[in-house]
Amino acid sequence: MRRICLTLPTNRPCTATIAAVAEEAAYAAEHFDTEVHLLILDSCTAPAYTEHAEAVHRISGDPRIVVHHLDEARQRDFLRRVIDRAQAVKPDLLLDLMLPTGVSYGACTNRAFLVAAALGCESVHRRDSDSRYQVVNGRSVFPVHHELMSLGRHASEAARHVTETALAAEHMDRKVVMVGSSFVGELSVDIGEILRIDPDVYHDMVGLWAPAHWSGEQKRQLVDESFRGAGTDAFAGDHSTLTVVDPMRVDMCNIAFHDVHAHVPLPPATDTIGSDYFLTHLVHDAALPGVLHNRNIVNFYTGERRTDSGFMAYQLRFVKFLLSMLYFNFVYDQMARTGASLLDERGQVRASAVALLARESAGLDRSENVHRLDVLDAAYRKLGGRYAEFADFLWQRRARLLDEARSDIEDFALLVEAWGPLTRAAALTSVAPAPGWQQ
Repeated sequence: MRRICLTLPTNRPCTATIAAVAEEAAYAAEHFDTEVHLLILDSCTAPAYTEHAEAVHRISGDPRIVVHHLDEARQRDFLRRVIDRAQAVKPDLLLDLMLPTGVSYGACTNRAFLVAAALGCESVHRRDSDSRYQVVNGRSVFPVHHELMSLGRHASEAARHVTETALAAEHMDRKVVMVGSSFVGELSVDIGEILRIDPDVYHDMVGLWAPAHWSGEQKRQLVDESFRGAGTDAFAGDHSTLTVVDPMRVDMCNIAFHDVHAHVPLPPATDTIGSDYFLTHLVHDAALPGVLHNRNIVNFYTGERRTDSGFMAYQLRFVKFLLSMLYFNFVYDQMARTGASLLDERGQVRASAVALLARESAGLDRSENVHRLDVLDAAYRKLGGRYAEFADFLWQRRARLLDEARSDIEDFALLVEAWGPLTRAAALTSVAPAPGWQQ
């Protein structure tokens, strides 16, 4: 019986999502003879955590489903023991990168990767607390169906279980390391109001995602595709493609990894949207097989984003994402040029090659990011209202933001270098608290 980790990281109340993901776990156990470790990494305060614990208690007692509900104290205890066992350099910094005080989309998923290794799971399947499943004829459309049909199989075998194959013959002997889909509903990044207020400003801002040397037409195409997922079309029937998956076609609320996550982590940057998408680019650039399906998840916005503090926090995460692209555009470009050389003789990703590129990118001239901040300052001021207030806030933090963008890529390089020993140490470490541990 295969063992998988279905994970839900959360820092917000989401009892309905916990119940829905538990239903997906039951579907996987029933249809695929699978032992499902449902891992809830909970960063909520006590009232929400208690609600979540009650929701966990209501999950069916199927022996094939093992639920792990870990608050941050238990996560920290586990991580400290893993880091100590790995005898890692800069252990305190690594702990901060794995469990920072700020919001980090990459770090929460990295924690799931290490816990999954400790549980002996061969794959990690991630969902998000601000999303839900499509329902057709009273039945939820679970992505795990396609994930378990193909993940970890050799591509030549997986080809028998997909609708179509668009994978070159020379890659058919490799295993499928990623299966994913996208979302329908609201934009994945909460900037729709900007588009409604001023489409030109929206174009100028989103276009900052692209490398500076791209043509105007390339930037327009990127803007048109960005953050829209699969649009709004409802699920009408399964379709899956065995291919080298385009990173623009998948979302981290609807994805599963096999093996590759054991070699390279996600960037641990805090307060930065998009920090959890690195592996989708790595899998693509290394030409590793994946499956793209159409069981899209429904994205929705929580009320917190509509508050003044939520608005400021989210805009900051968007700005930090744009600044991070100075470094990641370089890394992605170099990975694409490197191609299959990113893999070793066993067909596994060479973490050392990734770390080297991240460190090299840290030395880039920051003038491109200075330009990004100039464009953003003008854009936010043109939008007026609370956007203009955010521009004042942004202006005061310019130097700090430039420094943080560079230190974030350096931290990522450090974590990549430490990741192999951390993963191996996690596989030897119990998720249960250490003897004598007190919360």
